[in-house]
Amino acid sequence: LKRAARLAPAPCRWNSGLPMNIGVLFVPQQEAWVVERMGKFHRILEPGLNFLIPLLDRIRYVQSLKEIVINVPEQSAVTLDNVTLQIDGVLYLRVMDPYKASYGVEDPEYAVTQLAQTTMRSELGKLSLDRVFRERESLNASIVDAINQASDCWGIRCLRYEIKDIHVPPRVKESMQMQVEAERRKRATVLESEGTRESAINVAEGQKQAQILASEAEKAEQINKAAGEANAMLVKARAKAEAIQLLAAALAQQHGNAAASLSVAEQYVNAFSKIAKDSNTVLLPANTGDVTNMVAQALGIYTTLTKPQAVKTQDEMPPAHENSHSPATEVLKAEQGSSS
Repeated sequence: LKRAARLAPAPCRWNSGLPMNIGVLFVPQQEAWVVERMGKFHRILEPGLNFLIPLLDRIRYVQSLKEIVINVPEQSAVTLDNVTLQIDGVLYLRVMDPYKASYGVEDPEYAVTQLAQTTMRSELGKLSLDRVFRERESLNASIVDAINQASDCWGIRCLRYEIKDIHVPPRVKESMQMQVEAERRKRATVLESEGTRESAINVAEGQKQAQILASEAEKAEQINKAAGEANAMLVKARAKAEAIQLLAAALAQQHGNAAASLSVAEQYVNAFSKIAKDSNTVLLPANTGDVTNMVAQALGIYTTLTKPQAVKTQDEMPPAHENSHSPATEVLKAEQGSSS
């Protein structure tokens, strides 16, 4: 049995069978044939036409230089927070040195697969469950680096490692779904509260701007109103001053007192005639029918107010004739006689 085991051909890796040495061989592209002469490594046949010595030379290994895809079986791993996961992956390899791949390890495919599984378990033990889903790319890169460090002496280089699927226990999956739903409800509540806050802020800002504009408008209105009233008062004062000046000039003329008496009498009669129309309550003097007396009183008040001016004018003007009497004096005397 031992002799039969020694004489048995080596296992063929990634090919269907070993070619026979008939002296003239054609090596396909992207393949490397390892030749032994009398049981010792002789050379590696390149793609194309090659010549070998029958019976002395023997094709021991056939290595494929293409990229090889290896399916890593599903395995269990425990995370940092003690959650058991079932993970499977895909491994991408390429033979870089056919000599090392043939004589460095007995079964490179099996060795790399086991190394990928053990590395996966060790890397998952460093991460929590949440970080496993977030850091899949960094996890794949760590596994590739670990495989390349160990497989350098095997003549094999790991190009990529991809995790196909991660199976989570049912209870953990339910809790994760509940967590996701709670997180989404939290986000919805936060967004709704932020929307309410923004709405309240906008409403307050609008009210503030409206109050500011209203106060400014009211201020401008009051300023304009005050300016208008001031201008109106100035115009009224100027008009009143001009009217007083004209009245004073008219009174200073000849027969001015008689005209003043006539104007006072007319105003009295008009005011007395409107008393009953404006209000039901009427305050009348004792002698309502004595118009001459009212006119005499008004003229007496006017004479008292104008007496200092008359004194000044008499001092300035030359003395008049004794028999000369002003028309206003005659009118006063006549009115006093009639009233008496």
